[in-house]
Formats: sequence, structure tokens, C-alpha cells
Amino acid sequence: MSSLNPFSSGSEKVTAPAAPTAVCPQAVVLRPLANTVVFGPSEGRRPINVAFTGRLSDVDVKCDLAGSAFRATFDVIVVAERGPAGRADDVDLDYFVAVTGPDQAILSKKNFAVHITIPAGAKRAAVTDHFEETIDTRGHSSGDLTIDLGFQQRPEVVEFYKNFRSP
Repeated sequence: MSSLNPFSSGSEKVTAPAAPTAVCPQAVVLRPLANTVVFGPSEGRRPINVAFTGRLSDVDVKCDLAGSAFRATFDVIVVAERGPAGRADDVDLDYFVAVTGPDQAILSKKNFAVHITIPAGAKRAAVTDHFEETIDTRGHSSGDLTIDLGFQQRPEVVEFYKNFRSP
């Protein structure tokens, strides 16, 4: 017995179901590593000697399944602000993208450099760093993985944040 759709006109086009969309692992900007500072030429590591601050503002990730891996497209918004010792218009900031497993073990980590130019007379500027990466799941489901982002902190920056709040 055939079943008829009472709302069908009989001329509808039947389409195949869409291919499953890959679910990206959750992407997280690690709050303790979301900010960084770049010091001016002075020896002191105090707020007055900060040339630039950097902030990882947001991340958007889209994924496509590629076998046992994901092809991930990233858009990372990075903001730079001129500090009290900032005399230049350009700053280079380094951040990382790490994939962690269910036990928070780092499965992969890659560093990225971003160059930001702050226009003369402006206090801050932002860029969207757009790139693609292949994420090997190492047999884990995407729900068991996390994509973590943060600034790669130098020891002098870590020490600065121990002594001073974020500028």
C-alpha cells in the first residue's frame, strides 16, 4: 500500500538528505591567557612601561569532516592597544591554538603571530586572523575535544601579571 502525502501536489522534487555537518570541538579563549603586554625599552616591568596590551577578543571556528580529522576554519579577533610607553604604531603578538583531549592532555599545539598597526592618533586597533588547520581527532569524538586559545606568555609577562592587575 502506498502512502500519499495529502499536502503534496505530486510535482515536488525529492532531494537527498544533506551530508552530515561536522561538529567542531568547543573553542575557548583561556581567560588567564586572554591578555598580554609588550614592554617598552625601559628596564622596569611596571604598568607605566607597557608599550602595548593585547587581547584575544573572540574566536569563531567552523569545521568540515575529513576522515578521522576536522578541517577547521578559524577567525580569531585580536585587539592591540597602545600603552603609556607606546611610541610605535606596530606590534607583533604571538598566540597559540591547542587541541586538548578528554583528560586535558594537549594533543596538538601551534603558535601564530599576528601583526597589528594602530593608526596614528588612535588608541587601539583590531584584526581578524583568518586561517585553516587540520585537527587530528586521534580517535576521539569532537565532543571530547576542546580548542584552547591564549597568548604565549614570556616569563617577564607572567611575572608582571603576578604583581599588577591587567592594564
